Amino acid sequence: MPRHYQLKCQVCGSRFDDDGFTLECPHEHPPGLLAAEYFAREFKPDLASKGIFRYQSWLPALHEIGSVGSTVTFQSKQISRVLGLPNLWITFSGYWLEKGATLETATFKELEAYSVLSRLSPEHREVLVVASAGNTAAAFAHVCSQNQVPCLIIIPARGLARMEFLEALHPCVRVVSLTGLTDYSDAIAQADEVSRLDGFFAEGGVKNIGRRDGIGTTMLNAVETMGQLPDYYFQAIGSGAGGIAVHEAAKRLVDDGRFGQKMPHLMLSQNLPFVPIYQAWKSQRRELIKVNRDVGKKQTQQIVAEVLSNQRPPYSIKGGVFDVLMESQGNMLAADNSKALYATDFFQASEGVDIDPAAGVALATLKEAASTGQLDPEAVILLHVTGGGRNRRRLNHKLVPVKPTLELDAGEIGTKKALEKIVGLF
Repeated sequence: MPRHYQLKCQVCGSRFDDDGFTLECPHEHPPGLLAAEYFAREFKPDLASKGIFRYQSWLPALHEIGSVGSTVTFQSKQISRVLGLPNLWITFSGYWLEKGATLETATFKELEAYSVLSRLSPEHREVLVVASAGNTAAAFAHVCSQNQVPCLIIIPARGLARMEFLEALHPCVRVVSLTGLTDYSDAIAQADEVSRLDGFFAEGGVKNIGRRDGIGTTMLNAVETMGQLPDYYFQAIGSGAGGIAVHEAAKRLVDDGRFGQKMPHLMLSQNLPFVPIYQAWKSQRRELIKVNRDVGKKQTQQIVAEVLSNQRPPYSIKGGVFDVLMESQGNMLAADNSKALYATDFFQASEGVDIDPAAGVALATLKEAASTGQLDPEAVILLHVTGGGRNRRRLNHKLVPVKPTLELDAGEIGTKKALEKIVGLF
């Protein structure tokens, strides 16, 4: 089936066709992210399609998949008044049916899953391997289960609390839980090992154009609603894929020419004390500051927004977080646990729906930026609430918690025995 885009290497500029699996440029040079170049240059939502496939001309989708949801963009009089920002808009990626947000797993990671799976040929039979701190696991488990796509989820035990669904997962989805003092970096390491085996393939994280362009639909949804690009974009990040994604989507909108000529300033945030991207950016470094792995693990256990715990973010790579912050003239911000939780309470009191701690980090940094004069009060500002409605979903439905198919302790990670156990699941 012909595709409506080509892949472009951001390092050497090479263009080539996509097979649905490609994650890297085939030429030898320093690493860089691939980008999708779509043949359609104008932003034209498809009014006949549902969810994110409304934007399929700017998605690497071969086909639409079922059970698809979407985000919603709106203005909050209460939050705008308290923050003194009359032109504040909120993009809500979560579960809030009354408002029109229909992401079943209550997180923007679901957008990634729809796009990644729709990029694959329906005939493929290999097992998709996904590493996650929690939200991505829930998203891919749900969407793969609904569409019966073979999938292996590797997740630290701490993230299992996010794995609750309306019904039991289809047997095509297997969940491996990492016990003990483990974090997202351990899940990534184990997933990398499995992905090299015959019959398995890596989802690819930020390297997957499907993942980034799926998240990028949040900017498309916002601009369709607002009629223009924002001046500032606020979001909390772990890997930074969300920041990269909306920047790439904004570039396409600028090229269109009808929604503004300036790129939104990316105002990205992390949760103290685990702030590797924040520290590197504030030190004016392209490279991350090296931190002892055990120290990093301890810090990831201390943050309330555990989904922001990526110790290997794509910061330095060409097209990565450093580059999009530079191109957008953006900034890194940080909030501690108490400020993040205060912000989540403030949002719920204002809007009547709960939001995830990661979204609380973003809201807390927006509040501080507004109160300290870092923003023009008349600027058009977009806040991305990357997860919310989780408690509302629990109240409305009897959810089925996931029991891991296999548990591996910290000492087993990366061993031959661990690989044998995982392969045996399929």
